[in-house]
Amino acid sequence: MPELPEVETTRCGIEPTTLNQTVTAVTIRQRSLRWLIPEGVEEQLIGITFQQIERRAKYLLLKSAQGTLIIHLGMTGTLRVLQGNPPAEKHDHIDLFLSNGMMLRFRDPRRFGAFIWTAAPIEQHPLLSTLGIEPVGTTTIDEICSHLYQSSRSRKIAVKSFIMDQKIITGVGNIYACESLFISGIHPKRACNRISKQRYRQLAEAIQNTLNRAIRQGGTTLQDFRNSEGKPGYFQQQLSVYGREGENCLHCGTAIKRFSQNQRSTWYCSSCQH
Repeated sequence: MPELPEVETTRCGIEPTTLNQTVTAVTIRQRSLRWLIPEGVEEQLIGITFQQIERRAKYLLLKSAQGTLIIHLGMTGTLRVLQGNPPAEKHDHIDLFLSNGMMLRFRDPRRFGAFIWTAAPIEQHPLLSTLGIEPVGTTTIDEICSHLYQSSRSRKIAVKSFIMDQKIITGVGNIYACESLFISGIHPKRACNRISKQRYRQLAEAIQNTLNRAIRQGGTTLQDFRNSEGKPGYFQQQLSVYGREGENCLHCGTAIKRFSQNQRSTWYCSSCQH
């Protein structure tokens, strides 16, 4: 599933081609995505010019004077930049044709992604209005630390579940939660309200650094993620614990363990994390 680094990689990939370009035509072959694409969206999109290409959590925001196109990649979605109009394949659901002769093609085999047009203020949209702090970009480690520490004081849930709550902090999916907790030496089952501010600072630094490294490497390819050029991400080659059950810890040599937590697998080192 594309996580924050994969979405940010996609944003960086489409921005040079899409920014300040006008939509000249729209083709929608499949409307039944996570939310049904209503009839008439094509007409609303034609003629708009994308003035900003942003990301909020795992949502791509293509902003214009008339409104914002919200795109979510779901579990298997990709947004690619193509020249002209190459033949569409089975899961190529949406094409946006641009004034520079390029095209954005949205592909989503499992159809859990989203393609939403809204003319309302984007900050008020139900998908975005309750999202937590951004872990990368202009947010500082001190800001993340203070936010996590203060938000955790009245909660008793496991810290891994806590940092994966999108209302607390955005974009920390299963891969990056496991990796960040390992780097900061925190056991994934530890209650979030029993972690000191100093250890939250270590966790905040681990989260930001891990996500930024993944962005620089183009994301993590675990199934079929491809960036805007159709290339895979390479951060998987640098994973310390995720998916490494039974292998030796890179720090201490102890075998990496796995357990089920909230219907997700969690990987950790019993010696390095406590």
